[in-house]
Amino acid sequence: MSHFIITGPVGSQTEGAPAPNRLEINDFVKEEEMFSLYIQALEIMYGSKQEDLISFFQIGGIHGLPYIAWSGAGAEDSAEPAGYCTHGSVLFPTWHRPYVALFEQVLQKHAAEIAEKYTVDRPRWQKAAAELRQPFWDWARETVPPPEVISLDKVTITASDGQKKEVDNPLRRYRFHPIDPSFPEPYSNWSATLRHPTSEGSDAEDNVQDLTKTLKADQPDITSKTYNLLTRVHTWPAFSNHTAGDGGSSSNSLEAIHDHIHDSVGGGGQMGDPTVAGFDPIFFLHHCQVDRLLALWSALNPSVWVNSSSSEDGTYTIPPDTTIDQTTPLTPFWNTQSTFWNSFQSAGVSPSQFGYSYPDFNGLNLQDKNAIRERIAQVVNELYGHRLRKTFPFPSSLVAAGAPQATTKDLSPITTATTLATIPHALTTEQGLSEKNADGTPKVESVAPVSKPISTEYWEWTARIHVKKYAVGGSFSVLLFLGAVPENAADWRTSPNYVGGHHAFVNSMPQRCANCIGQGDLVIEGFVHLNEAIAEHAHFESFDPAVVSPYLARELHWGVMKVGVIASGMCHM
Repeated sequence: MSHFIITGPVGSQTEGAPAPNRLEINDFVKEEEMFSLYIQALEIMYGSKQEDLISFFQIGGIHGLPYIAWSGAGAEDSAEPAGYCTHGSVLFPTWHRPYVALFEQVLQKHAAEIAEKYTVDRPRWQKAAAELRQPFWDWARETVPPPEVISLDKVTITASDGQKKEVDNPLRRYRFHPIDPSFPEPYSNWSATLRHPTSEGSDAEDNVQDLTKTLKADQPDITSKTYNLLTRVHTWPAFSNHTAGDGGSSSNSLEAIHDHIHDSVGGGGQMGDPTVAGFDPIFFLHHCQVDRLLALWSALNPSVWVNSSSSEDGTYTIPPDTTIDQTTPLTPFWNTQSTFWNSFQSAGVSPSQFGYSYPDFNGLNLQDKNAIRERIAQVVNELYGHRLRKTFPFPSSLVAAGAPQATTKDLSPITTATTLATIPHALTTEQGLSEKNADGTPKVESVAPVSKPISTEYWEWTARIHVKKYAVGGSFSVLLFLGAVPENAADWRTSPNYVGGHHAFVNSMPQRCANCIGQGDLVIEGFVHLNEAIAEHAHFESFDPAVVSPYLARELHWGVMKVGVIASGMCHM
Protein backbone atom coordinates (compact mmCIF):
# COMPACT_ATOMS: atom_id res chain seq x y z
CA MET A 1 0.00 0.00 0.00
CA SER A 2 1.01 3.62 -0.44
CA HIS A 3 1.97 5.40 2.78
CA PHE A 4 1.35 9.02 3.76
CA ILE A 5 4.71 10.82 3.87
CA ILE A 6 5.23 13.39 6.63
CA THR A 7 7.03 16.47 5.34
CA GLY A 8 5.54 19.11 7.58
CA PRO A 9 4.12 22.27 5.96
CA VAL A 10 5.85 23.56 2.86
CA GLY A 11 6.47 26.92 1.25
CA SER A 12 7.16 30.54 2.14
CA GLN A 13 9.83 32.01 4.37
CA THR A 14 10.11 34.19 7.45
CA GLU A 15 12.75 36.89 7.16
CA GLY A 16 15.74 36.00 9.31
CA ALA A 17 14.49 32.46 9.96
CA PRO A 18 15.13 29.12 8.24
CA ALA A 19 11.38 28.48 7.95
CA PRO A 20 8.09 30.25 8.77
CA ASN A 21 7.42 30.72 12.46
CA ARG A 22 4.95 28.99 14.64
CA LEU A 23 3.33 31.87 16.54
CA GLU A 24 2.16 32.02 20.15
CA ILE A 25 -1.64 31.68 20.24
CA ASN A 26 -2.23 35.11 21.82
CA ASP A 27 -0.38 36.68 18.88
CA PHE A 28 -1.84 34.28 16.32
CA VAL A 29 -5.49 35.17 17.01
CA LYS A 30 -4.69 38.80 16.07
CA GLU A 31 -3.46 37.80 12.59
CA GLU A 32 -6.62 38.23 10.51
CA GLU A 33 -5.56 36.22 7.49
CA MET A 34 -3.89 33.33 9.29
CA PHE A 35 -6.61 33.02 11.92
CA SER A 36 -9.38 33.06 9.30
CA LEU A 37 -7.66 30.37 7.23
CA TYR A 38 -6.85 28.31 10.32
CA ILE A 39 -10.45 28.23 11.52
CA GLN A 40 -11.71 27.20 8.09
CA ALA A 41 -9.00 24.55 7.66
CA LEU A 42 -9.87 23.01 11.02
CA GLU A 43 -13.52 22.83 9.99
CA ILE A 44 -12.56 20.91 6.84
CA MET A 45 -10.52 18.44 8.91
CA TYR A 46 -13.43 18.08 11.34
CA GLY A 47 -15.94 17.54 8.54
CA SER A 48 -13.99 14.76 6.84
CA LYS A 49 -15.27 11.24 7.34
CA GLN A 50 -13.73 9.82 10.49
CA GLU A 51 -12.31 6.88 8.55
CA ASP A 52 -10.41 9.18 6.17
CA LEU A 53 -6.66 8.87 6.78
CA ILE A 54 -6.00 12.59 7.26
CA SER A 55 -9.23 13.51 9.00
CA PHE A 56 -8.98 15.18 12.40
CA PHE A 57 -10.31 11.98 13.98
CA GLN A 58 -7.70 9.70 12.42
CA ILE A 59 -4.78 12.00 13.23
CA GLY A 60 -6.02 12.54 16.79
CA GLY A 61 -6.45 8.77 17.13
CA ILE A 62 -2.76 8.11 16.50
CA HIS A 63 -2.18 9.15 20.12
CA GLY A 64 -4.53 6.53 21.57
CA LEU A 65 -7.91 5.05 20.75
CA PRO A 66 -9.18 3.46 18.60
CA TYR A 67 -5.80 1.63 18.62
CA ILE A 68 -5.66 0.82 14.94
CA ALA A 69 -2.79 1.02 12.46
CA TRP A 70 -2.31 4.39 10.79
CA SER A 71 -1.17 4.40 7.16
CA GLY A 72 -0.15 0.76 7.40
CA ALA A 73 2.40 1.20 10.19
CA GLY A 74 2.48 -2.06 12.11
CA ALA A 75 -0.67 -3.51 10.60
CA GLU A 76 1.03 -6.85 9.95
CA ASP A 77 3.54 -6.77 12.79
CA SER A 78 1.39 -6.86 15.91
CA ALA A 79 -0.43 -9.90 17.26
CA GLU A 80 -2.84 -7.86 19.33
CA PRO A 81 -4.15 -4.28 19.49
CA ALA A 82 -1.78 -1.82 21.11
CA GLY A 83 -0.89 1.82 20.86
CA TYR A 84 2.00 3.75 19.36
CA CYS A 85 2.42 5.27 22.86
CA THR A 86 5.98 6.30 23.87
CA HIS A 87 5.06 8.01 27.16
CA GLY A 88 7.55 7.25 29.89
CA SER A 89 10.21 6.68 27.24
CA VAL A 90 13.35 8.50 26.09
CA LEU A 91 11.49 8.86 22.77
CA PHE A 92 8.68 10.95 24.27
CA PRO A 93 9.86 14.40 23.05
CA THR A 94 11.00 13.29 19.61
CA TRP A 95 8.00 11.06 18.82
CA HIS A 96 5.65 14.03 19.19
CA ARG A 97 7.72 16.20 16.82
CA PRO A 98 6.70 14.49 13.53
CA TYR A 99 3.25 13.91 15.00
CA VAL A 100 2.52 17.63 15.30
CA ALA A 101 4.24 18.22 11.93
CA LEU A 102 1.77 15.78 10.34
CA PHE A 103 -1.18 17.70 11.76
CA GLU A 104 0.38 20.97 10.66
CA GLN A 105 1.03 19.63 7.14
CA VAL A 106 -2.61 18.65 6.62
CA LEU A 107 -3.83 21.90 8.15
CA GLN A 108 -1.72 24.02 5.81
CA LYS A 109 -2.75 21.96 2.77
CA HIS A 110 -6.39 22.84 3.44
CA ALA A 111 -5.52 26.49 4.13
CA ALA A 112 -3.81 26.77 0.73
CA GLU A 113 -6.89 25.32 -1.00
CA ILE A 114 -9.13 27.78 0.87
CA ALA A 115 -6.93 30.75 -0.07
CA GLU A 116 -7.40 29.94 -3.77
CA LYS A 117 -11.14 30.61 -3.38
CA TYR A 118 -10.75 34.18 -2.12
CA THR A 119 -12.13 36.71 -4.58
CA VAL A 120 -10.73 39.78 -2.77
CA ASP A 121 -6.96 40.33 -2.65
CA ARG A 122 -6.21 36.67 -3.34
CA PRO A 123 -2.38 37.06 -3.34
CA ARG A 124 -2.52 38.30 0.27
CA TRP A 125 -4.44 35.20 1.32
CA GLN A 126 -2.20 32.89 -0.67
CA LYS A 127 0.81 34.36 1.11
CA ALA A 128 -0.86 33.90 4.49
CA ALA A 129 -1.64 30.29 3.67
CA ALA A 130 1.97 29.61 2.69
CA GLU A 131 3.17 31.10 6.00
CA LEU A 132 0.52 29.41 8.14
CA ARG A 133 1.90 27.16 10.87
CA GLN A 134 0.23 25.55 13.88
CA PRO A 135 0.37 28.06 16.78
CA PHE A 136 1.74 27.17 20.22
CA TRP A 137 0.31 28.00 23.63
CA ASP A 138 3.05 29.22 25.97
CA TRP A 139 1.44 28.07 29.20
CA ALA A 140 4.70 28.67 31.07
CA ARG A 141 4.14 32.39 30.54
CA GLU A 142 0.34 32.53 30.57
CA THR A 143 -1.60 29.48 31.77
CA VAL A 144 -4.99 30.77 30.64
CA PRO A 145 -5.38 30.71 26.84
CA PRO A 146 -7.30 33.47 25.03
CA PRO A 147 -11.11 33.26 24.83
CA GLU A 148 -10.84 32.00 21.24
CA VAL A 149 -9.47 28.76 22.70
CA ILE A 150 -11.48 28.11 25.86
CA SER A 151 -14.73 30.09 26.01
CA LEU A 152 -16.03 31.50 22.71
CA ASP A 153 -18.56 29.34 20.89
CA LYS A 154 -18.40 31.67 17.89
CA VAL A 155 -15.48 33.54 16.34
CA THR A 156 -15.32 36.18 13.63
CA ILE A 157 -13.31 35.52 10.47
CA THR A 158 -12.92 37.16 7.07
CA ALA A 159 -14.62 34.97 4.47
CA SER A 160 -13.63 34.38 0.84
CA ASP A 161 -15.71 37.35 -0.32
CA GLY A 162 -13.82 39.70 1.99
CA GLN A 163 -16.73 40.08 4.42
CA LYS A 164 -16.60 39.50 8.16
CA LYS A 165 -18.48 36.39 9.20
CA GLU A 166 -19.33 34.76 12.51
CA VAL A 167 -18.76 30.98 12.53
CA ASP A 168 -18.67 28.10 14.99
CA ASN A 169 -15.38 27.99 16.87
CA PRO A 170 -13.53 24.71 16.15
CA LEU A 171 -10.92 25.44 18.85
CA ARG A 172 -13.62 25.10 21.50
CA ARG A 173 -14.42 21.43 20.89
CA TYR A 174 -14.45 18.57 18.40
CA ARG A 175 -17.77 16.82 17.70
CA PHE A 176 -17.58 13.09 17.01
CA HIS A 177 -19.59 11.76 14.08
CA PRO A 178 -20.18 9.17 15.35
CA ILE A 179 -18.76 8.40 18.81
CA ASP A 180 -16.30 5.57 18.20
CA PRO A 181 -17.39 2.21 19.67
CA SER A 182 -13.91 1.75 21.21
CA PHE A 183 -14.51 4.62 23.67
CA PRO A 184 -15.14 3.59 27.30
CA GLU A 185 -17.37 5.52 29.67
CA PRO A 186 -17.66 8.42 30.24
CA TYR A 187 -16.26 9.28 26.78
CA SER A 188 -18.86 7.07 25.12
CA ASN A 189 -21.52 9.37 26.61
CA TRP A 190 -20.13 12.60 25.20
CA SER A 191 -20.81 13.65 21.63
CA ALA A 192 -18.03 16.27 21.78
CA THR A 193 -14.79 16.87 23.65
CA LEU A 194 -15.14 18.47 27.08
CA ARG A 195 -12.88 20.30 29.52
CA HIS A 196 -13.77 20.04 33.21
CA PRO A 197 -17.09 18.34 32.41
CA THR A 198 -19.98 18.98 34.75
CA SER A 199 -21.01 15.30 34.82
CA GLU A 200 -20.28 11.91 33.28
CA GLY A 201 -23.67 11.84 31.55
CA SER A 202 -24.72 12.85 28.06
CA ASP A 203 -25.91 16.22 29.40
CA ALA A 204 -22.38 17.22 30.50
CA GLU A 205 -21.03 20.66 29.62
CA ASP A 206 -17.68 22.42 29.93
CA ASN A 207 -17.05 24.18 33.22
CA VAL A 208 -15.04 27.11 31.87
CA GLN A 209 -14.99 28.89 35.22
CA ASP A 210 -13.46 25.88 36.97
CA LEU A 211 -10.96 25.41 34.14
CA THR A 212 -9.88 29.03 34.32
CA LYS A 213 -9.54 29.01 38.13
CA THR A 214 -7.47 25.84 37.99
CA LEU A 215 -5.10 27.18 35.35
CA LYS A 216 -4.66 30.50 37.16
CA ALA A 217 -3.86 28.71 40.41
CA ASP A 218 -1.24 26.61 38.61
CA GLN A 219 0.66 29.55 37.10
CA PRO A 220 3.43 29.91 39.73
CA ASP A 221 4.02 26.15 39.84
CA ILE A 222 4.15 25.74 36.04
CA THR A 223 6.42 28.74 35.46
CA SER A 224 8.80 27.63 38.20
CA LYS A 225 8.90 24.06 36.89
CA THR A 226 9.59 25.23 33.34
CA TYR A 227 12.36 27.59 34.38
CA ASN A 228 14.05 24.92 36.45
CA LEU A 229 13.72 22.38 33.64
CA LEU A 230 15.48 24.72 31.21
CA THR A 231 18.19 25.87 33.61
CA ARG A 232 18.92 22.89 35.87
CA VAL A 233 18.45 19.72 33.79
CA HIS A 234 21.35 18.67 31.57
CA THR A 235 20.90 14.97 30.78
CA TRP A 236 18.48 13.39 28.31
CA PRO A 237 16.93 10.85 30.74
CA ALA A 238 16.16 13.63 33.24
CA PHE A 239 14.84 15.94 30.53
CA SER A 240 12.86 13.55 28.35
CA ASN A 241 10.47 11.58 30.54
CA HIS A 242 8.89 11.21 33.95
CA THR A 243 10.37 7.84 34.92
CA ALA A 244 12.04 8.00 38.34
CA GLY A 245 15.80 8.59 38.42
CA ASP A 246 16.55 12.07 37.13
CA GLY A 247 20.31 12.07 37.68
CA GLY A 248 20.14 14.46 40.62
CA SER A 249 18.79 17.60 38.95
CA SER A 250 15.85 17.87 41.40
CA SER A 251 13.80 19.36 38.59
CA ASN A 252 10.88 18.07 36.57
CA SER A 253 11.18 16.44 33.18
CA LEU A 254 9.52 17.85 30.06
CA GLU A 255 7.03 15.00 30.18
CA ALA A 256 6.12 15.64 33.83
CA ILE A 257 5.29 19.29 33.10
CA HIS A 258 3.43 18.18 29.97
CA ASP A 259 1.39 15.79 32.16
CA HIS A 260 0.51 18.70 34.47
CA ILE A 261 -1.05 20.65 31.60
CA HIS A 262 -3.01 17.65 30.33
CA ASP A 263 -4.57 17.00 33.73
CA SER A 264 -5.26 20.67 34.49
CA VAL A 265 -6.97 21.27 31.15
CA GLY A 266 -8.87 17.99 31.08
CA GLY A 267 -10.23 17.97 34.60
CA GLY A 268 -11.97 14.68 33.84
CA GLY A 269 -12.42 15.47 30.15
CA GLN A 270 -10.54 14.00 27.21
CA MET A 271 -7.34 16.02 27.67
CA GLY A 272 -6.75 14.26 30.99
CA ASP A 273 -6.59 10.78 29.44
CA PRO A 274 -3.93 9.68 26.88
CA THR A 275 -6.41 7.36 25.18
CA VAL A 276 -8.54 10.26 23.93
CA ALA A 277 -6.48 13.43 24.53
CA GLY A 278 -5.59 13.82 20.85
CA PHE A 279 -9.21 14.63 19.98
CA ASP A 280 -9.27 17.90 21.94
CA PRO A 281 -8.20 20.77 19.63
CA ILE A 282 -6.09 22.29 22.42
CA PHE A 283 -3.87 19.17 22.30
CA PHE A 284 -1.90 20.48 19.31
CA LEU A 285 -1.51 23.97 20.80
CA HIS A 286 -0.12 22.28 23.90
CA HIS A 287 2.24 19.97 22.04
CA CYS A 288 3.64 22.79 19.93
CA GLN A 289 4.72 24.36 23.21
CA VAL A 290 6.21 21.03 24.34
CA ASP A 291 8.16 20.93 21.07
CA ARG A 292 9.26 24.55 21.52
CA LEU A 293 10.64 23.72 24.97
CA LEU A 294 12.53 20.84 23.36
CA ALA A 295 14.05 23.38 20.96
CA LEU A 296 14.94 25.83 23.75
CA TRP A 297 16.47 23.13 25.92
CA SER A 298 18.46 21.77 22.98
CA ALA A 299 19.86 25.24 22.36
CA LEU A 300 21.10 25.37 25.95
CA ASN A 301 22.41 21.79 25.80
CA PRO A 302 23.63 21.41 22.21
CA SER A 303 25.70 18.27 22.79
CA VAL A 304 22.88 16.24 24.40
CA TRP A 305 20.31 14.17 22.53
CA VAL A 306 18.45 10.86 22.79
CA ASN A 307 20.32 8.17 24.73
CA SER A 308 19.98 4.40 24.51
CA SER A 309 17.38 2.77 26.74
CA SER A 310 15.19 -0.34 26.96
CA SER A 311 11.84 -0.57 25.19
CA GLU A 312 10.55 -2.67 28.13
CA ASP A 313 7.42 -4.41 26.76
CA GLY A 314 7.41 -2.35 23.58
CA THR A 315 4.57 -0.76 21.60
CA TYR A 316 2.49 -1.56 18.54
CA THR A 317 5.61 -1.35 16.39
CA ILE A 318 8.58 -1.49 18.81
CA PRO A 319 9.44 -5.07 19.89
CA PRO A 320 9.70 -5.78 23.64
CA ASP A 321 13.03 -5.90 25.47
CA THR A 322 14.97 -4.20 22.71
CA THR A 323 17.25 -1.20 22.72
CA ILE A 324 15.72 2.08 21.63
CA ASP A 325 17.83 5.10 20.73
CA GLN A 326 17.97 8.01 18.31
CA THR A 327 17.82 5.62 15.33
CA THR A 328 14.62 3.88 16.46
CA PRO A 329 11.80 4.46 13.92
CA LEU A 330 9.20 6.94 15.19
CA THR A 331 6.19 5.04 13.94
CA PRO A 332 3.74 5.65 12.33
CA PHE A 333 5.44 8.69 10.79
CA TRP A 334 6.77 7.77 7.35
CA ASN A 335 9.51 9.85 5.73
CA THR A 336 9.68 7.65 2.62
CA GLN A 337 7.49 4.84 1.32
CA SER A 338 9.65 2.34 3.19
CA THR A 339 11.17 4.19 6.21
CA PHE A 340 10.08 6.23 9.19
CA TRP A 341 11.43 9.38 10.80
CA ASN A 342 13.78 8.78 13.72
CA SER A 343 15.04 10.98 16.54
CA PHE A 344 18.38 11.66 14.87
CA GLN A 345 16.63 13.00 11.75
CA SER A 346 14.21 14.98 13.93
CA ALA A 347 16.94 16.86 15.78
CA GLY A 348 17.36 20.59 15.62
CA VAL A 349 16.67 23.72 17.63
CA SER A 350 14.90 25.11 14.57
CA PRO A 351 13.66 21.99 12.76
CA SER A 352 13.37 23.35 9.22
CA GLN A 353 13.31 19.75 7.96
CA PHE A 354 9.66 19.84 9.08
CA GLY A 355 9.04 23.29 7.62
CA TYR A 356 8.72 25.43 10.74
CA SER A 357 10.72 27.48 13.24
CA TYR A 358 10.10 29.50 16.40
CA PRO A 359 10.40 33.29 16.82
CA ASP A 360 12.97 32.78 19.59
CA PHE A 361 15.53 31.79 16.91
CA ASN A 362 14.89 34.55 14.38
CA GLY A 363 18.02 36.34 13.20
CA LEU A 364 20.41 33.74 14.59
CA ASN A 365 23.13 31.88 12.74
CA LEU A 366 22.10 28.32 13.51
CA GLN A 367 25.67 27.13 13.03
CA ASP A 368 26.90 29.34 15.87
CA LYS A 369 26.00 27.28 18.93
CA ASN A 370 27.48 29.76 21.39
CA ALA A 371 25.45 32.65 19.99
CA ILE A 372 22.30 30.54 20.04
CA ARG A 373 22.93 29.48 23.61
CA GLU A 374 23.51 33.04 24.75
CA ARG A 375 20.35 34.33 23.07
CA ILE A 376 18.13 31.51 24.31
CA ALA A 377 19.49 31.90 27.84
CA GLN A 378 18.40 35.53 27.69
CA VAL A 379 14.97 34.54 26.34
CA VAL A 380 14.46 31.95 29.08
CA ASN A 381 15.46 34.35 31.85
CA GLU A 382 13.24 37.14 30.53
CA LEU A 383 10.18 34.94 29.95
CA TYR A 384 10.28 32.59 32.92
CA GLY A 385 12.88 33.77 35.45
CA HIS A 386 11.10 36.90 36.59
CA ARG A 387 9.07 35.18 39.32
CA LEU A 388 12.20 33.89 41.01
CA ARG A 389 14.01 37.22 40.81
CA LYS A 390 11.04 39.06 42.30
CA THR A 391 10.60 36.66 45.20
CA PHE A 392 14.14 36.09 46.41
CA PRO A 393 17.74 36.62 45.30
CA PHE A 394 18.64 33.92 42.80
CA PRO A 395 22.40 33.32 42.36
CA SER A 396 23.56 34.54 38.97
CA SER A 397 25.37 31.32 38.11
CA LEU A 398 22.15 29.34 38.45
CA VAL A 399 20.20 31.25 35.80
CA ALA A 400 20.04 30.02 32.23
CA ALA A 401 23.10 31.89 31.01
CA GLY A 402 25.21 30.02 33.51
CA ALA A 403 23.36 26.73 33.54
CA PRO A 404 26.30 24.57 32.46
CA GLN A 405 28.20 25.65 35.57
CA ALA A 406 25.22 24.87 37.78
CA THR A 407 24.99 21.13 37.24
CA THR A 408 24.35 18.96 40.25
CA LYS A 409 27.79 17.34 39.99
CA ASP A 410 29.22 20.70 41.05
CA LEU A 411 26.91 20.98 44.04
CA SER A 412 26.78 19.22 47.38
CA PRO A 413 23.60 17.65 48.79
CA ILE A 414 22.88 18.97 52.22
CA THR A 415 19.84 17.78 54.11
CA THR A 416 16.57 15.91 53.84
CA ALA A 417 13.41 16.61 55.80
CA THR A 418 10.62 14.05 55.79
CA THR A 419 7.01 14.85 56.59
CA LEU A 420 4.17 12.43 57.21
CA ALA A 421 0.77 12.71 55.60
CA THR A 422 -2.31 10.63 54.90
CA ILE A 423 -4.22 10.54 51.65
CA PRO A 424 -7.95 11.28 52.02
CA HIS A 425 -9.69 7.93 52.51
CA ALA A 426 -12.27 8.58 49.79
CA LEU A 427 -9.56 8.87 47.18
CA THR A 428 -7.27 5.94 47.90
CA THR A 429 -6.89 2.25 48.71
CA GLU A 430 -3.36 0.85 48.46
CA GLN A 431 -2.66 3.35 45.71
CA GLY A 432 -0.46 6.32 45.27
CA LEU A 433 3.02 6.51 46.71
CA SER A 434 5.59 3.79 46.30
CA GLU A 435 7.19 4.38 49.71
CA LYS A 436 5.37 4.31 53.03
CA ASN A 437 6.06 5.41 56.56
CA ALA A 438 6.15 2.99 59.49
CA ASP A 439 2.43 3.53 60.15
CA GLY A 440 1.54 2.63 56.57
CA THR A 441 0.93 6.15 55.33
CA PRO A 442 2.58 7.23 52.07
CA LYS A 443 5.74 9.31 52.27
CA VAL A 444 6.67 12.64 50.72
CA GLU A 445 10.17 14.02 51.02
CA SER A 446 10.91 17.71 51.09
CA VAL A 447 14.49 18.01 49.96
CA ALA A 448 16.97 20.84 50.14
CA PRO A 449 19.18 19.30 47.47
CA VAL A 450 21.88 21.83 46.80
CA SER A 451 23.90 24.57 48.39
CA LYS A 452 26.89 26.27 46.83
CA PRO A 453 28.43 29.52 47.96
CA ILE A 454 28.53 31.96 45.08
CA SER A 455 28.36 35.44 46.47
CA THR A 456 26.18 34.29 49.38
CA GLU A 457 24.97 30.88 50.47
CA TYR A 458 21.76 29.79 48.83
CA TRP A 459 19.41 26.98 49.82
CA GLU A 460 16.83 25.53 47.47
CA TRP A 461 13.93 23.51 48.84
CA THR A 462 12.15 21.00 46.63
CA ALA A 463 9.56 18.30 47.29
CA ARG A 464 10.48 15.07 45.49
CA ILE A 465 7.45 12.88 44.77
CA HIS A 466 7.53 9.22 43.75
CA VAL A 467 4.24 7.52 42.80
CA LYS A 468 3.16 4.34 41.05
CA LYS A 469 1.75 5.59 37.76
CA TYR A 470 -1.09 3.06 37.42
CA ALA A 471 -2.06 2.70 41.08
CA VAL A 472 -5.14 4.95 40.94
CA GLY A 473 -6.70 3.67 37.71
CA GLY A 474 -6.56 6.95 35.82
CA SER A 475 -4.91 10.35 35.82
CA PHE A 476 -4.36 11.86 39.26
CA SER A 477 -2.60 14.67 41.12
CA VAL A 478 -0.47 14.80 44.26
CA LEU A 479 -1.19 18.28 45.64
CA LEU A 480 0.99 20.09 48.20
CA PHE A 481 -0.03 22.79 50.67
CA LEU A 482 1.67 25.06 53.16
CA GLY A 483 -0.78 25.62 55.98
CA ALA A 484 -4.38 24.57 56.46
CA VAL A 485 -6.07 22.45 53.80
CA PRO A 486 -9.73 22.97 52.84
CA GLU A 487 -12.01 20.18 54.10
CA ASN A 488 -13.70 19.97 50.72
CA ALA A 489 -11.34 18.55 48.10
CA ALA A 490 -13.15 20.56 45.42
CA ASP A 491 -11.45 23.64 46.88
CA TRP A 492 -7.93 22.24 47.01
CA ARG A 493 -6.62 23.60 43.71
CA THR A 494 -7.84 27.13 44.39
CA SER A 495 -6.83 27.29 48.05
CA PRO A 496 -4.37 30.13 48.84
CA ASN A 497 -2.29 27.49 50.63
CA TYR A 498 -1.97 25.28 47.53
CA VAL A 499 1.66 25.53 46.39
CA GLY A 500 1.90 23.04 43.52
CA GLY A 501 1.73 19.40 42.68
CA HIS A 502 2.83 16.45 40.63
CA HIS A 503 0.38 15.27 37.99
CA ALA A 504 0.18 11.77 36.49
CA PHE A 505 -1.22 11.56 32.94
CA VAL A 506 -2.51 8.00 32.91
CA ASN A 507 -4.15 5.77 30.31
CA SER A 508 -7.60 4.75 31.56
CA MET A 509 -7.39 1.57 29.44
CA PRO A 510 -3.82 0.32 30.01
CA GLN A 511 -4.88 -3.23 29.19
CA ARG A 512 -5.23 -2.14 25.55
CA CYS A 513 -1.70 -0.68 25.35
CA ALA A 514 1.33 -2.99 25.37
CA ASN A 515 3.64 -0.25 26.59
CA CYS A 516 1.28 0.54 29.46
CA ILE A 517 0.84 -3.11 30.46
CA GLY A 518 4.60 -3.43 30.76
CA GLN A 519 4.73 -0.36 33.00
CA GLY A 520 2.15 -1.60 35.51
CA ASP A 521 4.55 -1.09 38.42
CA LEU A 522 6.27 1.92 36.90
CA VAL A 523 7.27 4.56 39.45
CA ILE A 524 7.26 8.10 38.10
CA GLU A 525 8.93 11.13 39.61
CA GLY A 526 8.03 14.76 39.99
CA PHE A 527 9.16 17.82 41.91
CA VAL A 528 7.55 20.89 43.42
CA HIS A 529 9.89 23.84 43.99
CA LEU A 530 9.02 25.34 47.37
CA ASN A 531 11.15 28.46 47.83
CA GLU A 532 8.69 30.89 46.31
CA ALA A 533 5.83 29.49 48.39
CA ILE A 534 7.93 29.48 51.57
CA ALA A 535 8.83 33.12 50.97
CA GLU A 536 5.18 34.04 50.40
CA HIS A 537 3.74 32.13 53.36
CA ALA A 538 6.45 32.26 56.02
CA HIS A 539 8.26 35.54 55.24
CA PHE A 540 11.59 34.17 56.45
CA GLU A 541 14.75 36.20 55.97
CA SER A 542 16.63 33.14 54.73
CA PHE A 543 16.09 29.56 53.60
CA ASP A 544 18.49 28.13 56.15
CA PRO A 545 17.55 24.55 57.22
CA ALA A 546 17.48 25.57 60.87
CA VAL A 547 14.47 27.74 60.02
CA VAL A 548 12.85 25.93 57.10
CA SER A 549 13.07 22.28 58.26
CA PRO A 550 10.81 22.67 61.31
CA TYR A 551 8.48 24.90 59.32
CA LEU A 552 7.99 22.24 56.63
CA ALA A 553 7.62 19.47 59.20
CA ARG A 554 4.79 21.50 60.73
CA GLU A 555 3.12 23.11 57.72
CA LEU A 556 3.66 20.90 54.63
CA HIS A 557 0.52 18.88 53.88
CA TRP A 558 -0.54 16.94 50.83
CA GLY A 559 -3.19 14.71 49.33
CA VAL A 560 -4.01 12.74 46.20
CA MET A 561 -6.98 13.39 43.97
CA LYS A 562 -8.04 11.47 40.89
CA VAL A 563 -8.54 13.88 37.99
CA GLY A 564 -12.19 14.71 37.50
CA VAL A 565 -13.27 13.32 40.88
CA ILE A 566 -14.97 15.78 43.22
CA ALA A 567 -14.82 14.38 46.75
CA SER A 568 -14.54 15.64 50.27
CA GLY A 569 -11.36 14.81 52.10
CA MET A 570 -8.81 16.08 54.55
CA CYS A 571 -5.05 16.06 54.26
CA HIS A 572 -3.29 15.56 57.60
CA MET A 573 0.28 15.48 58.84
